Amino acid sequence: MKKQVFLLCIGFLLIVCPLCAQEQVVSLRAQDGWDLSAVYRPAGEGQKTVVLLHDIGKNHKAFQSFIDRLTSRGIGYLALDLRGHGGSTRQGVYSAFAKEGVDNDYNKMTRDVNAAMEFLKGKNINPADIVLIGVGMGANVAAKSTSLWPEVGGLALITPVTNFRDVLPIPALRVYKGLVFIAAASDDKKTFLEASVMRNVAFLSTGEGNITFATAYDKKGHELLDAWVAPELVQWLLTPKRPDISPDIVEIQEEVPGNYTPVEASATEEALVPSVLL
Repeated sequence: MKKQVFLLCIGFLLIVCPLCAQEQVVSLRAQDGWDLSAVYRPAGEGQKTVVLLHDIGKNHKAFQSFIDRLTSRGIGYLALDLRGHGGSTRQGVYSAFAKEGVDNDYNKMTRDVNAAMEFLKGKNINPADIVLIGVGMGANVAAKSTSLWPEVGGLALITPVTNFRDVLPIPALRVYKGLVFIAAASDDKKTFLEASVMRNVAFLSTGEGNITFATAYDKKGHELLDAWVAPELVQWLLTPKRPDISPDIVEIQEEVPGNYTPVEASATEEALVPSVLL
């Protein structure tokens, strides 16, 4: 009897308090047969869910510090081990992937994102409440994945490049209409310039107020995220669209003809600003 009451209490907490739920290890299957490992935590009431895509040679654990920030704010997450990485190596490892070709396994990582989106769709999460966050290689994959899921609510790219192993983000950014966050450090001039180009491309597609471009002094990839960008990125997730700013309007009163007596400047005023009063 006590055991049943305990289980009922746990179930109640999971329903009314998603933040009380523990991180779950989940298995996904991409459409081309790749078995993928991931971890999932549901979002709190009214909060977004992010899909986390790591850099080359990493896995979902590279996001641990950032995940702690997400959890503290009630933001849900699904952190993938992309094919060939971490726990997703049953069919091979990334070091054996072809580095060129529009149909290589790096490009096929968009199928991993598709599996993640289908998983979240099964949890009744609206794509508009999902944000794709990618770092390095994962940034390029995230951007390209918006071609498959243009309805996702946001896209965050940490040190993306214009071409990573033939994964090209710019064609997708030309048509994506959602909110975009891009971050790059100025010390790596090539990466910074390429990120700036992507910012401009996204701006032309999404318009004023929908693009956030974050800069830092140094570092890239997950190190940039942890050292400089994480607080700003979390805040962007909470309030991603900048408010419209109305221009200052100064109402000019027309001089009304009538009888008035000009006031002479005092001696003190003349001493202070004689050039103005003369």
